[in-house]
Amino acid sequence: MARVYNFSAGPAVLPEEVLKEAAEEMLDYKGCGMSVMEMSHRSKEFQQIIDEAEQDIRDLMKIPDNYKVLFLQGGASQQFAAIPMNLKKNGKAAYIITGQWAKKAAAEAEKYLEVQRVASSADKTFSYIPDCSDLDIDDDVDYVYICENNTIYGTKFHELPNTKGHTLVADVSSCFLSEPIDVEKYGVIYGGVQKNIGPAGVVIVIVREDLIPQEVDISVPTMLAWKTQADAGSLYNTPPCYGIYICGKVFQWIKKMGGLEAMKKHNEEKAKILYDFLDNSKLFQGTVVPKDRSLMNVPFVTGNEELDAKFVAEAKAAGLENLKGHRTVGGMRASIYNAMPKEGVQALVDFMRKFESENM
Repeated sequence: MARVYNFSAGPAVLPEEVLKEAAEEMLDYKGCGMSVMEMSHRSKEFQQIIDEAEQDIRDLMKIPDNYKVLFLQGGASQQFAAIPMNLKKNGKAAYIITGQWAKKAAAEAEKYLEVQRVASSADKTFSYIPDCSDLDIDDDVDYVYICENNTIYGTKFHELPNTKGHTLVADVSSCFLSEPIDVEKYGVIYGGVQKNIGPAGVVIVIVREDLIPQEVDISVPTMLAWKTQADAGSLYNTPPCYGIYICGKVFQWIKKMGGLEAMKKHNEEKAKILYDFLDNSKLFQGTVVPKDRSLMNVPFVTGNEELDAKFVAEAKAAGLENLKGHRTVGGMRASIYNAMPKEGVQALVDFMRKFESENM
């Protein structure tokens, strides 16, 4: 069977070139006679894999030396607790609520400290990013938290909030490595890799060294203390070895594609094809305020639930998979991450045009 165009929000499409390379190395990684899946995480082969992966992501993001890169487990959701546990000093944090994941992160943080919800776009079903230029943030908050790209609702912070000098923490799960960023504007950048970088099972945490507590609170579980993981080079226990190996291959693929500047251009061109169609369609409408649109996740609707369901079913039959919107919003959503080729987006738009002509 031919490969489909997979618009899933995560686990999501991976570069075909990476999958082929991994397939070739499945039984014998570089002549060692075994798969990376079977390899000891204490072996020199795996140490080289994780070292190269770290160096490649540092190169791509231009990560300064005073930031640690941790390859962890538990997904982004486990960091919802780890973040307040590791950053808690005054016992207060400010959260900007722009979707389900920021909402869940704030609720989890509330178990460990006082949470100020300083801005929200819940009033319009998270279809925009609130003005964060002059937030009412208490002087003694330990950090300000955002979910930078909202997978479910298709919004993106194109301008970072004014944190009034406080540490910025960002969940970048669904926009990781999609464009260049200035790492020094953040205290912590983290994300699950299963949307834009690799298979489910790895979360990458990039944290400024001075934010890692040197005296770990006895109430913080050993595995959730960033110091534990940083001191052990992400090898305190058995890490998700195969997932890290695939991430490393994706980093190399992005480098080969021209790095993050080239990736941003590639992503803007793809998104433009889809947004231009939506802006001129008589049947389909995008659901996000244009200035806050994501390059990664594009939600849209027909305004008729039965027609939406028909579209999803017929698109699937045409080899366009996983276009059903998240259960909390309905409609459709196309996730067009780094590895989605331009041809895939064009195929989707061609199908939408055909569907529109048959159903108007």
